[in-house]
Amino acid sequence: MAEKFTKFDSAEHLKTPEDMAAYFDACLEEAGDDPAFIAQALGVIARARGMTQLARDTGLARENLYKALSAEGNPEFATILKVIKALGLKLRAKAA
Repeated sequence: MAEKFTKFDSAEHLKTPEDMAAYFDACLEEAGDDPAFIAQALGVIARARGMTQLARDTGLARENLYKALSAEGNPEFATILKVIKALGLKLRAKAA
């Protein structure tokens, strides 16, 4: 009997703004110096919230958001800030 596996998608488990904020905070902790990891984490949250609505809120094209917030994307910092704001998140700093 063959085993069946399904692909895990974090976006399916981000139901509330608190879930999304906790996920983003954990990703910031884990990312180290990998900006692609942070962009991809924002992409997961964006899919959970709805990419079409995010495109409206940021004024950016939906297709460009998918590309920028993917593992291969390399978005400008201005784009990251627009996305963070539109998702209702805040970027904070603390002493290491």
